[in-house]
Amino acid sequence: MRLSAMGDVAMTVPVLRAFVNQHPEVKITVVSRPFFKPFFDSIPNVSFFAFDVKERHKGFLGLLRLFQDLKGFHTDAFADLHNVLRSKIVRSLFALSGKKVASVDKGRAEKKALTQPENKIFKQLPTMFERHCKVFEQLGFTVDLSSRSVGTIFPEKAVLDTEIIKFTGEKNQKWIGIAPFAQYDAKVYPLDLMQEVINQLAKNADCKILLFGGGKKEIELLNSLSSNKENVITMAGQLKFQQELQLISNLDVMLSMDSGNAHIAAMLGIKVITLWGATHPYAGFSPFNQPLENALVSDRNQFPKLPTSVYGNKIVEGYEDAMRTIAVDSIVKSLNGCKQIG
Repeated sequence: MRLSAMGDVAMTVPVLRAFVNQHPEVKITVVSRPFFKPFFDSIPNVSFFAFDVKERHKGFLGLLRLFQDLKGFHTDAFADLHNVLRSKIVRSLFALSGKKVASVDKGRAEKKALTQPENKIFKQLPTMFERHCKVFEQLGFTVDLSSRSVGTIFPEKAVLDTEIIKFTGEKNQKWIGIAPFAQYDAKVYPLDLMQEVINQLAKNADCKILLFGGGKKEIELLNSLSSNKENVITMAGQLKFQQELQLISNLDVMLSMDSGNAHIAAMLGIKVITLWGATHPYAGFSPFNQPLENALVSDRNQFPKLPTSVYGNKIVEGYEDAMRTIAVDSIVKSLNGCKQIG
């Protein structure tokens, strides 16, 4: 069970792909919000159960109904990859019924030590992928995410349908995806600098730049970033979510903030360059299987309190321009020559 957010749900996918490859005798039912179903469609032995937050599974009685629904699948064990009130209630009901249960340790104390302004303990924490593996270990299943098994985790590149190609054209260039937005402003690279990144990339006729985002405001901003550039295309609002996943699987590289698009690209085996402001990859949210040099972080010499937040939702006075210390040239260089993964 993992209900939200998009990036966190996407981070379960590589672990589940490794799990079913290494334990083909086990059937998994993923419980999450209906929108995230396409993440899991192509994983063998994995079925999806939609959590209906508005009606059937709303409130405490709804969680009782969810428990009854899941019992109907003859569930032997319950893996709580969310560890919030809703999932704790369902987990407790399974435990009371005599089933094995395990929950993710989010490492809140460690993360607080990493982000506190004084007496900061600046070190790499376990990744969320490692934390998810620990949950399955508690249930009796080891999951190997090491380099020797990582090649089995990624799906094949999707075949693009004609509706997608209508927007992108046939692939005869290097495709660079850019997702310049995040939930919180403290994680968003300044748009004037992002414009410079796009301008430099667009000078290369051998590259096509595809811009991702969502919502009316973001689409308007993306259209301004792509204005008057033949090889820069705003994809936001053009495709269904399943088609967007297919397109991302065909990228050569994705540039993203510390946000859901980074994790979506990574779960599909795409190289990802991430930009970090108030947050930091040491908190354990770096995209799957990406080398540390693909994470471009703000300058901690100029802004020593970084990271100031685990999720980017805390605003620290005087740190508004921290991401301006990530040079445009360094981003372009990383996109043009980022290290091969896998």
